[in-house]
Amino acid sequence: QDVVAMACLETAHRNGHWVILNNVHLMPRWLVELEKKLDEYAAEGSHEKFRVFLTSDPSNTIPIGILNRCIKLTNEPPAGLKANLKRAWCFFPKDYIEEADSKTKSILFGLCHFHSVIMERKQFGPMGYNMKYPFSIGDLRDSATCLQNYMDNSTGGKIPWQDLKYIFGEIMYGGHIVNDFDRLVANEYLNFYMKDELLDETEMYPFAEEEKGVSFMSPTPTSFDKYIDHIDKNMACDTPIAFGLHPNAEIDFRTQQSNSLFKTLIALAPQEVSSEEGAATPEQVAKATANEILDKFGDKHFDVEELVRSLEEGPGPYQNVFIQEMEVMNVLLSEIKRSIKELELGFLGELTMSESMEALMMSFYMDQVPEA
Repeated sequence: QDVVAMACLETAHRNGHWVILNNVHLMPRWLVELEKKLDEYAAEGSHEKFRVFLTSDPSNTIPIGILNRCIKLTNEPPAGLKANLKRAWCFFPKDYIEEADSKTKSILFGLCHFHSVIMERKQFGPMGYNMKYPFSIGDLRDSATCLQNYMDNSTGGKIPWQDLKYIFGEIMYGGHIVNDFDRLVANEYLNFYMKDELLDETEMYPFAEEEKGVSFMSPTPTSFDKYIDHIDKNMACDTPIAFGLHPNAEIDFRTQQSNSLFKTLIALAPQEVSSEEGAATPEQVAKATANEILDKFGDKHFDVEELVRSLEEGPGPYQNVFIQEMEVMNVLLSEIKRSIKELELGFLGELTMSESMEALMMSFYMDQVPEA
């Protein structure tokens, strides 16, 4: 593939063509060659109509030189169940929806709702999934294609719900899922959505009957625009009930969201301040924190050998675990003291500030536990 890509780039460079290279994150080593080739084209002078387009998943292997010269566009799913549902529904052309029969419209709406729930459930962390999965709009597109094929072959007969649920839950979306419990969750959602009641009006929130005032019904088959109006008017703010979870499920998610927001605000705050303003700089905060930690733990050390000698009998299982924990704690204390003393030498100018030292300083400044 790299030979073909280079040949296309060479032709486009001389004749002014456009070239698109998909999924470049899969060939990180070749990207270094691509960067050098683009440098050569820039020095030589390309055709004025020459353009290169790159597509990639989020990756740390793309050379900085390529990123710097690119105009970068991102396509991320919107936040919130309502926005995801509208985006999923509007992904399909209006003419395609209008020409579909009533059964296909209803099933497609249920499929879009399932897609939105699957996408948004990951925000609940371990309560959502045991692992992170790369669900995308492509899964919805392929599922809709299979749905259309089945509906065309059914000739108005009974809807093959079992076949559709197997394709959606085990192949299209299930192809990403490797954990058995996560697969079970996806299939249970499909069991709830994909049923005959979906063709008329049915509740789309699992266990919603246990909560008062929280409900979202699937509409009767109607036009493309009226489906969007139905979503706007009847889907209220996001709630864990929409996912079949307890209302308290969002406490942890909202807490993490708030912490992330404030950490970002602190990181974006100006760090260089004048002495007249009275605010402490990151270096001053880090010095004070480092001194405080050294005052508390500078002389701390667990004498494991003395403890072993003091035991009247040989160490049992509980004593062995305790001794192991003491040894681990000694290693931790040694690393704390070493890294703080190294940081202090950096403040004094005796050592060059490294990335790890700057990260430690910012952790002290933002009142966070430093990374290992």
